[in-house]
Amino acid sequence: MELSIAGLKCTMWYSTRIDFKSKPYSTVLFKGGRVTHMKMKTDSKRQAILDVAAEAFREIGFGVSMSEITARVGGSKATIYNYFSSKEELFFEVMFRATEAEFDAVHHSIDLMKDDTHESLRHFGERLLTFLYSPQIRAQRHLAISESGRTELGRLMYERGVLRNQNLIAEFLREAMSLGKLRQADPSVASQHLCSLLESELLDRFLYQLPVEVSAEEIKAVTERAVAVFIAAYGSRV
Repeated sequence: MELSIAGLKCTMWYSTRIDFKSKPYSTVLFKGGRVTHMKMKTDSKRQAILDVAAEAFREIGFGVSMSEITARVGGSKATIYNYFSSKEELFFEVMFRATEAEFDAVHHSIDLMKDDTHESLRHFGERLLTFLYSPQIRAQRHLAISESGRTELGRLMYERGVLRNQNLIAEFLREAMSLGKLRQADPSVASQHLCSLLESELLDRFLYQLPVEVSAEEIKAVTERAVAVFIAAYGSRV
């Protein structure tokens, strides 16, 4: 069909590959006298896929097929892959959505304005370990480790979980160093040292999946010892 826009006669055409049951559409481009319409990715559609996928993962586990998820969502696999490039990415986004608020709260607990850097790091360390050793996060980490080398899940967890955590901590440490609260050093390396120290007494049990719950009292004691070693290495010499 033809229409006139600001005196310009244009031909409107539609791709036969577009599912016109899905809305909204967006006019994205004028080219060669044509008005091109394409289906827009919508937040509501993305959230709907995540909701259905979360239920499927809970019921069946990571082994659930994309065909099963597609059948529950409705439509075609192409629709889901238009939002998520792989099952691993979809699974990660389900996990991310479920834990993002808590992850943010942990990192917002770092208070740079406290005069006592030891106390600030201790408070943060307790929050971080409580998060990492909660049943949900332990299960997610174990799954990512078991899938590493076979799927992309391990890489996604490392890049968007581990590295993100370390980078946020490094920003705090960089600022603390600039204020003279810690000695000058590479904040990225210092961040890795702090993370390693915090988990040093717990990591072996975690890796070998020993059925031992980590109590609040143990987390408090572990954190205190880890931060004491960190401050001994990175504390201001002034």
